[in-house]
Amino acid sequence: MGFPRKTLFLLVFMVLCTNHHSESASDYTTLVYKGCSKDSFTDPNGVYSQALSSLFGSLVAQSTKAKFFKATSGSGQSTMTGIFQCRGDLSNSDCYNCVSRLPVLSDKLCGKTIAARIQLQGCYLLYEVAGFSEQVSGMQLLFKACGASTRSNGGFEVKRDTAFSVMENGVVSGHGFYATSYQGLYVMGQCEGDVGDSDCGECVKNAVQKAEFECGSSTSAQVFLQKCFISYGYYPNGVPRGHSSSSSASSSSYSSSSTGQNTGKTVAIILGGAAGVAFLVICLLFARSLMKKDDH
Repeated sequence: MGFPRKTLFLLVFMVLCTNHHSESASDYTTLVYKGCSKDSFTDPNGVYSQALSSLFGSLVAQSTKAKFFKATSGSGQSTMTGIFQCRGDLSNSDCYNCVSRLPVLSDKLCGKTIAARIQLQGCYLLYEVAGFSEQVSGMQLLFKACGASTRSNGGFEVKRDTAFSVMENGVVSGHGFYATSYQGLYVMGQCEGDVGDSDCGECVKNAVQKAEFECGSSTSAQVFLQKCFISYGYYPNGVPRGHSSSSSASSSSYSSSSTGQNTGKTVAIILGGAAGVAFLVICLLFARSLMKKDDH
């Protein structure tokens, strides 16, 4: 026995209405790279696993109200230390959504290693067991990704270098995070949350030099050092509206959401929610009218 045509149409129509309002996951949760120690910890009594689980829980909990946090868990040889950091332009809810994915990814990608670092587009997490001997320089290159090269007559490099110069100064005055657009280029730089302004400026400058050397005339790139990262993209037809024309986040904003940028996002969410409700009401009213016609 089949569905009446109008009933079937209503079902299809309501599915379309529901799907219209759904949203796909943002790219800030996309995996950039993983760094896993070659050594795993032996854990016959489960003390390391318990310490690591407790550490992950503390870091995820703090991501609802901060964008950078350090924590320690366990005791003695099973002591675990860890850090998470979110990109400076993420809201608290986006930060939590990003960080909450990292423990599962760490276990999936690295297993029970004595140290690991998982970097997503919008956040990263790292941990290590007490006594982990590998010391990494804050300026060490961890990962780079270079986009396609441009065949411009040199004008692109001039624009890029000017944007880099603005960003190098911006991360210092912005206390660790700065993003801006300049003549079709969108650049962003960020340092680990406990790096001082002067050291941050030096780290970002070093990342810029590596980007210029490693990626040359690439129209986009990401460069991650141990203590900072930079990224840029060239949009000759105009920087997409999703990128702000200029933005910075002071150290105080790492534990507060009362910024103009977050206010703008809140307004957008409210307006978007109102539009979604209005669309759903229209769907319901239209469906109700069809049902009434079917009754007659």
